[in-house]
Amino acid sequence: MSTSSLSTQTFGLPWPDLNDGLSYNDVVKSSDSELTLIEFYSSKYKSSAPLQGWLQRIRNGQITVDGEVVRDSDTILRVGSELVYHRLPWGEPDAPFLLDVLYEDDEMIALNKPGGLQVLPGGLFQQRTVLTQLLWRESQKFDHLACQKSHLVPVHRLGRGTSGILLCAKTKHAKTQLPAYFADGTSHIGDDSTTNTKLHTTRKITKIYRALVTGIICEDEVIVKQPIGTVRYPGVAKGLYVASPTGKPALSKVEVLDRDIQKNHTIVEIQSGRPHQIRIHLSFIGHPLLGDPLYVAGGQPKCLGSDLVDESFADDGGFKRPTKPVPGDCGYNLHAHQVVLPHPSSNEVIKITAPLPLVLRTREEIEERSQ
Repeated sequence: MSTSSLSTQTFGLPWPDLNDGLSYNDVVKSSDSELTLIEFYSSKYKSSAPLQGWLQRIRNGQITVDGEVVRDSDTILRVGSELVYHRLPWGEPDAPFLLDVLYEDDEMIALNKPGGLQVLPGGLFQQRTVLTQLLWRESQKFDHLACQKSHLVPVHRLGRGTSGILLCAKTKHAKTQLPAYFADGTSHIGDDSTTNTKLHTTRKITKIYRALVTGIICEDEVIVKQPIGTVRYPGVAKGLYVASPTGKPALSKVEVLDRDIQKNHTIVEIQSGRPHQIRIHLSFIGHPLLGDPLYVAGGQPKCLGSDLVDESFADDGGFKRPTKPVPGDCGYNLHAHQVVLPHPSSNEVIKITAPLPLVLRTREEIEERSQ
């Protein structure tokens, strides 16, 4: 087994005040012909903006049809017409920009992602992401043509508020192989009563997290077998992941590392699986992550509320930011501390470790470092 080097390289460029905006391209299909411009956008992209928001965008000249700006919302569309919606540049919320390289070779790169930095573009964060910094780094090292042929991309999830190890592929082969490791691990999770003894052995990749949870967990080890499904939730188009008896199987093994009676919190070690599984399973057993703005005891969101949509819109015509907590909100301490996996080409087992934030170190670890 090879181990990642303790020496790290740091990279990252400061974010500009405004991003570059975005362009969304469509070609009118036969099923959409004879629709008006406003009918097309308000029905096809209703999660992007309410009706009045799309009217504002059209009147602002942000939509072109076959290369020509169209401001008449009642313009009839024809089959094959090329539509482009130009989203104006905007200032994205604050986010860190520096990243540490924990491991790198010709096939893959492992980064230490700071909490508060989104991995891939989405929502308000289209430029301030890990992917952008990776591509900027690549452009500094290689010419434009080489960058266009690059397969550089993160291969798994890591929540915006979560810090620690993020694996990224650099080649077409790694781009296929690495995600398969994660998918293979999730597919082994089932209802077998012996599964808890096989948690470490059935997965090709093992990803260990440290977390700070509310309350004192009395047991030294807890096995959580709680399915995870989705519910409708404002601001989350595909539904919010929650503990659900009708959801997909999910298994977590929680190991207590340290208890602080005075501060009423516990440091635990846990593996990951499905989206938001750690946050959901720890809250399900009554110990949500300390500072988690979304999940509470039972593995449910703090408030489900009404499904009514607020039709008011922001300056760019889009919906205003949800007032209720959403999965990308930060405030908790969850760190992807260690990953063990076979190399995508050589099959050699690699162990990668991301240094622990002080708040997630046990008292024993703090004492060892002070000596």
